[in-house]
Amino acid sequence: MKKPLFLFLFSFFCIATSSFAQITPPFLQNPNQRWVDSVFNSLTPDERIAQLIMVAAHGYPMNPKRVIIDTTFSNPRVVAQYIRDYKVGGVIFFQGGPVQQAQLTNYYQSISKVPLLVAMDAEWGLAMRLDSAVRFPYQMTMGAIQGNDDLIYRMGKALAAQKKRLGVHINFAPSVDVNNNANNPVINFRSFGENPQKVFEKSYAYMKGMQDGGILSSLKHFPGHGDTGVDSHFELPVIAHNRARLDSVELYPFRKLIEKGADGIMMAHLAIPVLDTAKNVPSTLSKPIVTGLLKDQLHFNGLIYSDAMNMKGLTKYFPNGTGDAKGLEAGMDVLEFSPNLPAAIAEIKKSIAEGRISQAEIDARVKKVLAAKAWVGLAQFKPIETKNLIADINDKESELLNRLLTENALTVLKNEGYILPIKHLEKVTIASVSLTDAPAATATTKDGVVALGTRNETASTGDLTTFQKTLSLYTNVDHFIIHPQTPDSVQSRIRSALKSYDVVLVGAHLNNIRPGTNYGITPTTATWVKELANNGNSIITVFGNAYSLNKLEGISNAKALVMAYQLTPFTEELSAQLLFGAIPAKGKLPVTVNAQFGYGAGLDIPAIGRLKYTIPEEVGLNSQWLSFKIDSLANNAIAQKATPSIVVQLAKDGKVFYRKAYGTHVYPTPLKMVNVPPRPVQLTDLYDFASVTKIAGSTMALARLHSEGKFNLDGTMKDYLPDYKNSNKADLVWRQVLTHQARLKAWIPFWRDTKNADGTWKKKTFSWGKTAHGPYTVQVTDSLWLHKKYSKKIFDAIRESPLNEKKEYIYSDLSFILYPQVVQNITGVPFEDYLKTNVYRKIGANSLTFNPRRFYDLSKIVPSERDTFYRETLIHGRVHDEGASMLGGLSGHAGLFGNANDLMKVTQLYLQKGRYGGESFISENTMNEFTSYQFPESRRGIGFDKPCRGRDCGNAPKSATAMSYGHTGYTGIMIWNDPAYNLNYVFLSNRVYPTRDNNKISTLNVRTAIMQVVYEGLGLK
Repeated sequence: MKKPLFLFLFSFFCIATSSFAQITPPFLQNPNQRWVDSVFNSLTPDERIAQLIMVAAHGYPMNPKRVIIDTTFSNPRVVAQYIRDYKVGGVIFFQGGPVQQAQLTNYYQSISKVPLLVAMDAEWGLAMRLDSAVRFPYQMTMGAIQGNDDLIYRMGKALAAQKKRLGVHINFAPSVDVNNNANNPVINFRSFGENPQKVFEKSYAYMKGMQDGGILSSLKHFPGHGDTGVDSHFELPVIAHNRARLDSVELYPFRKLIEKGADGIMMAHLAIPVLDTAKNVPSTLSKPIVTGLLKDQLHFNGLIYSDAMNMKGLTKYFPNGTGDAKGLEAGMDVLEFSPNLPAAIAEIKKSIAEGRISQAEIDARVKKVLAAKAWVGLAQFKPIETKNLIADINDKESELLNRLLTENALTVLKNEGYILPIKHLEKVTIASVSLTDAPAATATTKDGVVALGTRNETASTGDLTTFQKTLSLYTNVDHFIIHPQTPDSVQSRIRSALKSYDVVLVGAHLNNIRPGTNYGITPTTATWVKELANNGNSIITVFGNAYSLNKLEGISNAKALVMAYQLTPFTEELSAQLLFGAIPAKGKLPVTVNAQFGYGAGLDIPAIGRLKYTIPEEVGLNSQWLSFKIDSLANNAIAQKATPSIVVQLAKDGKVFYRKAYGTHVYPTPLKMVNVPPRPVQLTDLYDFASVTKIAGSTMALARLHSEGKFNLDGTMKDYLPDYKNSNKADLVWRQVLTHQARLKAWIPFWRDTKNADGTWKKKTFSWGKTAHGPYTVQVTDSLWLHKKYSKKIFDAIRESPLNEKKEYIYSDLSFILYPQVVQNITGVPFEDYLKTNVYRKIGANSLTFNPRRFYDLSKIVPSERDTFYRETLIHGRVHDEGASMLGGLSGHAGLFGNANDLMKVTQLYLQKGRYGGESFISENTMNEFTSYQFPESRRGIGFDKPCRGRDCGNAPKSATAMSYGHTGYTGIMIWNDPAYNLNYVFLSNRVYPTRDNNKISTLNVRTAIMQVVYEGLGLK
């Protein structure tokens, strides 16, 4: 992209008028001169030369049976020989493992006369070279971040800490090349982008973070490798620009960073005729460039490193050590990756003898290197402790930074019709298509996972991409995977299936970032992207290089387009969250792709208040500590047989930071009477919510109706239940009813009236059989059917029941049994339909349902009790509460099932004052009213439980504030919100298995103790 003339002139003017006032590199500010002089004086002239050379090493163990990539110079025995015999100044490590590298570093340091400077190329973290290490985003990904460069600073500092832990002192990073050539084979995604000012700003944040972390940096590749079409690893690129262009673009970030105290700069192997007319002389070996430009004109006095001296762009013209000598003659301080150490030292000695470089120049550079060694702590070298090394360099702070950097980089390039974020979940059918090079092609439906043409028509969610798994957290999404080996017949079936969906979420998973591989775009991916983009209903997310957009024909026709910049678990997970509005879109393209997608393109899209999924560190908690505490409580409860299973989900500020399932559906010890295997619990498994139905169902409906002015808390029962006009409950006020102090009886054991004194069922009440027949249509068990009119007896019993004499708090189920009638009387819509249509489907809480056997396999539903006195069978997939079971499994006091994630969507709606997903469901005034104490003598809100005031009682955690509210369920459920700290807690268990007589879940205080851990972790004891 051509820069406007006024910007060009402005940039040039700023450079031309620079005062060159600059900060001294940190390692030269207060050098340990005594140590430097002492070490220097111990070195022979040959050893001084060797101090300016770094040899290559690999982090592999010294195993003679292992094949080393290059046995000439990176074999540990060869490296050790160079250290012993030549006294080299340092090593640069390439591929390997952290522990092996640390062990080799300890060994190399133990045999070195002078402590070695240890370096690595780790532009995007240690994972650039090592297994089992953190991979930070590529620089181009971070180039998309707008106005939040503090994250890059934090990344630099975190990387410095990891390097120090590993015994590494130099990171050859950042790349400050201004990449304005889409076909650049060597820089490309390694650059922050094409804007020189932004490259400077982001490079400074990275450099300063490393410096403040005690690590030497190295800006590269001077004087700028961003506009090359040739890879200097194989040939010498030529930069043909004039000086004005170099000053305003390529040199600009280097100049500004030198002024900011740059401590190291790496030279590039480039031919730049305007700076040096000598033919085939790379800038690495050019005195006019290294000394004339970098030192004299730009006043750089830090360490000048060569790029790898074995690269063909240099050795093709300067082999056998001649390049090493010429590099020092040009003005460099450290020769990195010298391929022939003996020849290099011989040539350098020859250069000194012939006067092309003086011994004084060598000595000055050695002292500068020694000053750097002292600054990084080598004056007091200590061996690396390898215990816990891998855990230490994979810290949670780095994972958090990865998430935040990724989140801030994600860029929306198109959003036709404001389709993003996806809203109105109840109105759209959604499919996802992941285009990968993975070896499986699967599709899932709402009924489970179905393979398409492979694996004998079976598959599991393990086949899904991280992108797809995260999408499923928000609503029902049917998933498809296509790869180059997917048979044409299967692709045809997918093509047909996709026609029935309103929205198709496409993930282009590009497994290679480099232009030489066409950015990892396979013909299959290209074909499908073009086809899906033209269908008019596709939202495409590209997990790959930004320049890949120019290689994906027709992609601009997509309804919406998201650029994720690379393929990682973080980009997949967070892109999915962006599509549903859990996080905002803030990134901007750092490069020009083509006329359609220019530099700076990107739409700002705000979040709309859906749950975000993250790690505890994002909300100020320690993952390791939190997991230890909660794991201990949950596992102890299971070990004590308080419950066979537990699911815990926790959120703060709308961010889900803990989701974990414990135990099995039933206890592993087999019971002959129970034919249920002890399946490990999954986060998606459904539980019987028991009395939490009161909050997630009845209270939800009433609060919504109250917001609409259709339900009056100070009205009476007869107002919404005409049958109660002549009953003793006609004038009971709903506010008192909903706070359990309207004198209603606690409960009525309806089931007892269905049995005779000898325990047999009464005639004409039940019938047995596999199917309904005649009037017996209410299924209670697999083979037991209740008379369809029996519900009338239940409602009559409630209406005719006596009231308690004293008006006091008595927790009662009775009114909640009536709320489905109240809701239908007000709205004309059946209770379950009202909830699903007006709330659950809108917020994506699709697992919430009554009678889940209609929609789910029993393997997805956690059993409750082995009923030995009424139904005389295992209660599995049917409501545990006897009264609710006699009402067909649907009641306002019990009967709702669901998973933890969907239940949390309901409780988060409450916490957000009635809003969720950009839509208002309940007014703020109503939420404030319903969640407030109603009467001085009661701890209840409207429907909600609250902490006791001034005494230790109730169901709240110890540190819960007076603003908090929630509810528990008889089967072992608990929800609790604390608006004071924006905390949201969901606890699921089936403590009633195998018997309700087991109340250890309460005696062990498991439910409240787990939430109390969060308060303690936040310092709120």
